[in-house]
Amino acid sequence: MHRRILLKLSLATAIGLGGMTVASAAEPVLSVAYAGSMGALMDKALGPAIAKQDKVQYQGQGAGAFGLAHLIAAKQINPDVFVSITPGPIEVLQKAGLIDTAVPVASTQMVIAYSDKSKFAADFKAAAAGKMPWYEVLQKPGIHFGRTDPAVDPQGRNIVFTMLLAQEFYKQPGLADKILGKVENEQQIFTEPSLLSRLESGQLDATSGYLSAVISHKLPYIKLPGEINLSDPAMIEKWYSKVHFDIKLPNGKTDTLSTQPLVFYAAVLKNAPNPKAGAAFVKLMTSAEGQALFKQYGYSAPKGGDLHAAR
Repeated sequence: MHRRILLKLSLATAIGLGGMTVASAAEPVLSVAYAGSMGALMDKALGPAIAKQDKVQYQGQGAGAFGLAHLIAAKQINPDVFVSITPGPIEVLQKAGLIDTAVPVASTQMVIAYSDKSKFAADFKAAAAGKMPWYEVLQKPGIHFGRTDPAVDPQGRNIVFTMLLAQEFYKQPGLADKILGKVENEQQIFTEPSLLSRLESGQLDATSGYLSAVISHKLPYIKLPGEINLSDPAMIEKWYSKVHFDIKLPNGKTDTLSTQPLVFYAAVLKNAPNPKAGAAFVKLMTSAEGQALFKQYGYSAPKGGDLHAAR
């Protein structure tokens, strides 16, 4: 794997290891690798719930879902359960023969999160109230905007898609370039687990965000129209699929990316060290209790059906 990806994921994984429950050495370990935006839900709600229910020591690690999928496929990490956003990272592990079926457990939508510590906070608040265009605020001189790496994280790709759709929806040619710069703009890119933390501390004025994570962190945000927030699978064919962009992959090849629905999927790995606990965790996420926790942390109900590996 490309060294840059490994270094970024090693850091992201280290950041995401905060969700460990206190347990005796005799209790079996349940290891969960999850999309980094899910940290609050996983480590404060679902992790403690499964630890109590099944008497296991929950260990969570959050990072960009594509990066995690590649680490799992390369046997660099070996979790029991993988929870991804969008089908793409799941498909990586299905092609590697490590997942058969993944089930949808929640969904979300893209928003623009902003800091109430920002000197532009009043402008963002006005945009959130519909009193001025949000994309004009993001083009103001001196704005510090943050997002994640599209090479390793679906959210990093999704904000690019959102901006490309926005320039079509609002009839603003070049809008994506004006706000984001190049696709791999290192001045804007941060690891997913640290992105909202930087926003909370005031290091950034605004960031891309999933509504679920932004609500979990109790941050102010600007809601976006359904035509650009990637929340509706029914819009993929007639609208979302109109935008594409190219990205250079770790193997040096260039790939043309297309939109995918913002649905969270969970699966037990075929080589899971503790498959029984893994299955119990997926069952918890799909149960009434688990769905209530998802809702409490700002997630919407799952959409669509299971993802099955190609035969």
